[in-house]
Amino acid sequence: MGDGAGKMPDQRGLFASTKGLLGTGVTLLHNRLELLGVELAEERLRLVSLLAYGGAAFLCIAAGLIFLAIFLTVLLWESNRLLALGVFSALFLGAGVASLMLAMSLARPGSKLFSASLAELRRDRDALANNDTTRPL
Repeated sequence: MGDGAGKMPDQRGLFASTKGLLGTGVTLLHNRLELLGVELAEERLRLVSLLAYGGAAFLCIAAGLIFLAIFLTVLLWESNRLLALGVFSALFLGAGVASLMLAMSLARPGSKLFSASLAELRRDRDALANNDTTRPL
């Protein structure tokens, strides 16, 4: 009777401890998934804003440059129309190549999507590894 009474609290304690550990793990996973969701929403908002403002800027600048080129070509029509057309063609092509090079250099490093989540998971892993090595056997 003494042995049976001694084992019951240990089993309940082990079950409660395991249940608490699983609950903590689920809570931790839930928090990390929420962080991932927040990061995805922020990245999506940033990309949509970037595309909208970039597209508007591109259209306005392109229209302005085309009208400027037409204006100067018409202004120089009698004296140097071929020179004006050649200069504007070279300027537009040069600007296009420079923009392409800039876009490629910006795309090379990649996105920092999930960096906060990965850092948190790394800290969790390190904390668990430190707890395992410092705990006495």
